[in-house]
Order: sequence, then C-alpha cells, then structure tokens
Amino acid sequence: MTIRKTKAGDIDAIVPILDEARRTIAALGINQWQDGYPNREVIEEDVRLGQSYVLVKEGCVIGTFALITNGDPTYDVIEHGHWTTGDDNRNYNAVHRVAIAVASRGSGASTAMIGFAADLTRMAGKTSVRIDTHEGNRVMRRMLEKHGFVHCGTIYLANGDPRVAYELTV
Repeated sequence: MTIRKTKAGDIDAIVPILDEARRTIAALGINQWQDGYPNREVIEEDVRLGQSYVLVKEGCVIGTFALITNGDPTYDVIEHGHWTTGDDNRNYNAVHRVAIAVASRGSGASTAMIGFAADLTRMAGKTSVRIDTHEGNRVMRRMLEKHGFVHCGTIYLANGDPRVAYELTV
C-alpha cells in the first residue's frame, strides 16, 4: 500500500468511496456527511491546495484523506476539555475527510494513513495531529483511540454542529 498526493485523475475513484462512507455513517443513525459533504468540488479544492491524499493498493485507490497544514479555525475553541498540547498551540496538522473503501476496511489502511499523517507532521516540526468526528461515529472513534489519539473535548463546526475532538502527540 502506498500513500501519495491525490491527482485530478483519482477523483473519479474517490467519489464512490465517499458515497460508501456516507452510507456507513447513515447506518449508524447519525447525520454526519448526510448533506452531500464532502463532494467532488471539496476534493477538487483539496487537490488544488495540495492537501488531498490517496491510499493506493495494487494500483487502485482504496482511501482518501485531507491533511491540513495551516491550522483549522474550528479548533481554536474547545469545550469540555483541552488539547493535550495546549489550547493555544497552533503547531499541529489536522486530518479531515477520511474515507476507506468498504472492501479495504480492516486491511491496515487506517494504520498506514495515521502513520503517514504523523510522519509528515513530525517532519514538519509540528507537535500533533488533530481530528474530529461526530459523537455517534463509533467506528471512527474506535479507530482513533486504537491509534493513540486522546479524546480532548468538543469543538464546533462553522455551522454550529458539535464534534468530538481528538489529538495525537507526535
């Protein structure tokens, strides 16, 4: 399995993976990603900004994520806890829009993705990786905790929706 920056030609393979993830989340009975986000336009913008990555196995795209290196304003305020590296620390990368193809779940893809994000963060001289998810997204929360992320508190998206926030010190 390799991880590389997303190319424009990868987007057609990413969209069905996002659709699978949307269905998985809907089956959990939560509204995360049920409004069509993320979509092709969001991924195209991530590619343009150089922050989209794909996981490739045997020549096929099996997963995707964005690694935001210039901070995330939704992480500026955290409630019901605190960031492990400090609430005023802006020395982190954020992982967003994680999706792994259903057929590749359990294959080590999430381990590779987290390791890759942590390595890039460390190489950039940053102290942590931050991520958030819906409180009811048990699958994602288990994956994050399995990989050493610490539940830090609650952040709020721009639209006001709460999300549980996690951090991994690298």
